[in-house]
Order: sequence, then C-alpha cells, then structure tokens
Amino acid sequence: METEVQPEEKKTPHLGRNTQRIREMIGMKQSTLAANTGYSQQYISKLERSETFADEVLEKVANGLGVKPNVIREFDEEAAINYINNFNDNSVSHVIGNYGTYNFNPIDRWVELLDENKKLYEALLKSEQDKITLLQEQIQLLKSKS
Repeated sequence: METEVQPEEKKTPHLGRNTQRIREMIGMKQSTLAANTGYSQQYISKLERSETFADEVLEKVANGLGVKPNVIREFDEEAAINYINNFNDNSVSHVIGNYGTYNFNPIDRWVELLDENKKLYEALLKSEQDKITLLQEQIQLLKSKS
C-alpha cells in the first residue's frame, strides 16, 4: 500500500513572533526597538504577540531592527541558528557561482597579507639600496677619472 505524499502547506508567518526572535537574536530590548520606531514599549509588546500587522508597521519595525521587511516575513529560526553556528569557528564560507565554496579564516588571511606586504617592502628597500650602491660606484668612477 502506497502512502500519498501531501504537498507541504505554505505557512503564514507569525510576524510578531518573528520580530521578537530577530530582536532577541541581535540583542535588542523592546524599549530600544520602541525608541527606534517611535512606538511605545507596550505597543512593541503587543505587536510581538500579533500574528499579522499592517505593511506600514512592518516597514517601521524592520527599519527599527535594521533589516528589510522580508527578513521578518520569511524568518526561519532554524536557518538563522545554522547560519550563526557556521561562524562560530571565525571562518567565512563563500559560494563562487557553480564552482563550489571556499572557506577561510579572516585573521589568517590578514596575517598572510601582512607577510606578503612585508616581503614587498623588503624587496623595494633592497632595490633602492642597489640603486644607491650603483650611483656611489658611478661617482667613484667619475672622481677617479678626474
């Protein structure tokens, strides 16, 4: 007997809960969000319990959180936690088109660049010292001929 697979129903986002989760994840208090939006702290509390709210309110709340309205509409707590956990090792993962991903630790990369910079300066200094030596030899030749 085969079981029929039901298509996944599209859930309506709970805008208030999503707002609260985002606010908590970025370490913002309700009073700070209230100050950022011009609403009262009590109104923010009420919004966070509301499943939906007007687009103008969503826009204002998103701006107060420093995100786009779609971030609140499409917020997925599990995906956000996975995203944050990927940065626990201080590495950065980038997707390069169809070529896959590469990972690097920004601090290691910075140290590599500093070493490369140091080598370039040393090569430039040596080149300048060689020029000075050549000029001094030319001056000595000219003095000896006169």
